[in-house]
Amino acid sequence: MQPNGLALPLLLGALWLTAPLAQANPTQHQFDYRVRSAPADELHMEAPQLPDLSGYTKEAVLAKIPREKRGQVVVRRMLREDALKDFTGGNERLREWIERQQGMPQAIFIEGGLVTAQDLAKALPDSQFQEQEPGVYIARLPIVVAQGAALHVGKETRELRLSQERGSFLVNDGLMFLTDTRVTAWREADNGPATMRDDGKEFRPFLVSWGGSELYIASSVITSLGYDNSKSYGVSITQYTPNMHARLKREEPTGWLIDSEFVDHWYGFYCYEAQNVVIKGNTYRDNIVYGIDPHDRSHGLIIAENKVFGTKKKHGIIISREVNDSWIINNESYDNKLSGVVIDRNSERNLIAYNRVHGNHSDGITLYESGDNLLWGNQVLGNRRHGIRIRNSENIRLYENLSAMNQLTGVYGHIRDLSDTDRDLKLDPFDTKVSMIIVGGTLAGNGSSPISIDSPLSVELYRVKMLAPSKSTGIQLAGILGEKQDEILDLMLRQRLPVLIDPIEPEPMTN
Repeated sequence: MQPNGLALPLLLGALWLTAPLAQANPTQHQFDYRVRSAPADELHMEAPQLPDLSGYTKEAVLAKIPREKRGQVVVRRMLREDALKDFTGGNERLREWIERQQGMPQAIFIEGGLVTAQDLAKALPDSQFQEQEPGVYIARLPIVVAQGAALHVGKETRELRLSQERGSFLVNDGLMFLTDTRVTAWREADNGPATMRDDGKEFRPFLVSWGGSELYIASSVITSLGYDNSKSYGVSITQYTPNMHARLKREEPTGWLIDSEFVDHWYGFYCYEAQNVVIKGNTYRDNIVYGIDPHDRSHGLIIAENKVFGTKKKHGIIISREVNDSWIINNESYDNKLSGVVIDRNSERNLIAYNRVHGNHSDGITLYESGDNLLWGNQVLGNRRHGIRIRNSENIRLYENLSAMNQLTGVYGHIRDLSDTDRDLKLDPFDTKVSMIIVGGTLAGNGSSPISIDSPLSVELYRVKMLAPSKSTGIQLAGILGEKQDEILDLMLRQRLPVLIDPIEPEPMTN
């Protein structure tokens, strides 16, 4: 379903046909630019096909639980276990568990079949896993679901608590199901959640789901997981580290996180080299660094119908480093410390559609070094910097978007040389090139300009409404568009023709 339209009283009486034209100050560019009409039929595009979300339900999750074989519970040392090597390698991380367990660290292993929280309580002493009150359990050791095994924490469990003092956390190397329950990082000294303190330096329990695994969370509340350490960010679905993956050769991990709430995590969600993960209908609130953060070479993701707000350090939703062929649709992202939605570091062929992105403390939707993406029908409103910002990205298509009442520009396109930054140019290459097509939609009441673009390879504009200029001088384009404003607006607004702005390359020098 598309978001409802937004009433914009500021637009009344500010029709673009009567707005005075104001010439922006000229700037220096590598090329001179020309303005000409473009074929309209080449710009036509049908509304994008969205994935069918009807099958991603709690009932479908419950149907996946393998109930035919019961598993077993064993406790053994954490050392030399593949699923734990990332957390026991090096003296510092190993010391963490030795100090918390007061001895050689151990973990609970689920093997051979399906185990529930009730099974764990029956199999283990209270010092390792205890039912504190009916349906409320606390784990005082890490819990590892082995390959070929499954853990289900369901509605019979009102809450599963993971002891911070004792160093508990969850590792999934098989199948994990959390349904109709609560999972909370628990500070026993306070008899309450292990809320963030010490800016992420202090250990907090976390959940990680490794290569070859499947993680399913439905209709649950997950609270206060994660801290600033590798693979320990909160709720993570991640391939093994490169050396481990080369040896184990596990498939890309996957999972569904649906209709749940994620609160006060270091990262609300993180994935790495994951496939076909579904993040649907969740609330991500008051997380620390990011709300939703798919990363490196994850693909086929569906991020849909989530509400993401109150992220304290950075962005609400971000995909970064070759996260391709994915859908970010029908989400609401607001009141985050930086941008609402970010497409970053060579993430391509993604659809960003029908999102409502408003009141963020930086840009609304930001694209950095990520070409071949489509933005369709988004509402980008009242953000503190630009509505839609595009840097060093080619072939960006913006169709039927509303960018209004942002404090700077409605659509801002620019290039930047990043070679003087701390960026790893081998890992994250870039080109200082920007090009875009803007068709339909409305740019209204933005603080500095409806559109500003510097040094583009090309820009095409068609059927773009520009309303309610904030300046008394009227509509004022910026960048190269400002230099050619009279020609652009004559074609686009008066003649209602598509406009192509592209550079005139200089004639080659002859002897």
